[in-house]
Amino acid sequence: MNEQQTVGIQEKPRFDRWIMLSIQHLFAMFGATILVPILVGISPAVALVSSGLGTLAYLLITRGQIPAYLGSSFAFIMPMITAISIGGIEGMLVGSFVAGIVYGIVALFIKGAGVRWLMNLLPPIVVGPVIMVIGLGLAPVALEMAMYLPETIGSDNPIWDGKLFTIALITLLITVVGSIFFRGFFGLIPILIGIAGGYVISLFAGIIDTSTVREAAWFAVPEFYIPFVTFTPNFSWAIIAIMVPVAVVTLSEHIGDQMVLSKVVGKNFVEKPGLHRSIFGDGVATIISSFLGGPPNTTYGENIGVVALTRVFSVFVIGGAATLAIIFGFVGKVSALIETIPTAVMGGVSILLFGIIASSGLRMLIDNKINLGEKRNLIISSVILVIGIGGAFIQVNEDVQIPGMALAAIIGVLLNLLLPGRTIIKKSDEMFKGIQVEVDKEK
Repeated sequence: MNEQQTVGIQEKPRFDRWIMLSIQHLFAMFGATILVPILVGISPAVALVSSGLGTLAYLLITRGQIPAYLGSSFAFIMPMITAISIGGIEGMLVGSFVAGIVYGIVALFIKGAGVRWLMNLLPPIVVGPVIMVIGLGLAPVALEMAMYLPETIGSDNPIWDGKLFTIALITLLITVVGSIFFRGFFGLIPILIGIAGGYVISLFAGIIDTSTVREAAWFAVPEFYIPFVTFTPNFSWAIIAIMVPVAVVTLSEHIGDQMVLSKVVGKNFVEKPGLHRSIFGDGVATIISSFLGGPPNTTYGENIGVVALTRVFSVFVIGGAATLAIIFGFVGKVSALIETIPTAVMGGVSILLFGIIASSGLRMLIDNKINLGEKRNLIISSVILVIGIGGAFIQVNEDVQIPGMALAAIIGVLLNLLLPGRTIIKKSDEMFKGIQVEVDKEK
């Protein structure tokens, strides 16, 4: 694989090629990165800026050795929506900050004790169903956006609109066609293609007012939320109980991304620069985002796909994409254009995206050869799914509630620890031997 490498991790491509390659990464992450803040009701421009700054911080922390881009995390959509309903955007940002701190604490434990304890605490039989809960729990959000008039969503009597639902379904169809039939780079940006196609359909349907784009200034400072400057942080145990369990669960996804990227590049990033640096970088990126008013960040599979497709592993290209994202965040007309995207278009894209999140949990079970014919595995997955999707909760006191998703994760961990027949990983090498074998073959 290394023989086919176009640009190495520490190499700088020629400037004109550098810019074009960075733009590819920008397009790959753009659709998903702006979709998350739109869904939860925060500024997409801030998400772009925090995504860029978080990626640059990640590259520094990992010593410029891992070509990964960080964008808005889908796993936190429902926790963010719930947190905002409890304490506003300000309360959600405090929860996001604590989630970043949790990443840092886990990174310190991994540096001192290895990663075996984490994988034993959060095996696929727990993480897979919890990820399914995250995706399926968002299903009503996608359908509400697709079917109802925006101003009636969340009311007691939402109004169904046939034109909007048709636009949502056409957007979904365009996204599906892009995912299945497009090849090369275009096959990596179906979200962006779906949003663009849905936007054009909406223009013809006459539901978009572009006057705000024409009137918008080229340069505009995003609507940052900066602690102790624009607001005074208010600590809430209720919000912490919502956000932190998701942060713990997504650590398994992070490890999976690092394993995939290691195979693509032909280097074991789990060993060097080390999983602790990668997770710490993810945590710092999320903390930076919380200081600006953005969503939690995570490594993006779309950009790993671009790395695999182009064979360009340069961290300078990733850094260029991060810089472009920051610049785009300050372009007023881009922000105004994003704000004119109809809710129905976002709903259409979300139908597929949220389903993919749920399916990725199922895929984790399949890839790890989890046998649901075993009663132990069947019980753990069944209880997690019903408690998480059903909306069970524990009311700790008047102010603190442990919601369904967090409760499902906690109960899943407890069941895995208590039920007999648990598989225990005794050596960290057992988890990553697949990486080492493939890397050795490539060398």
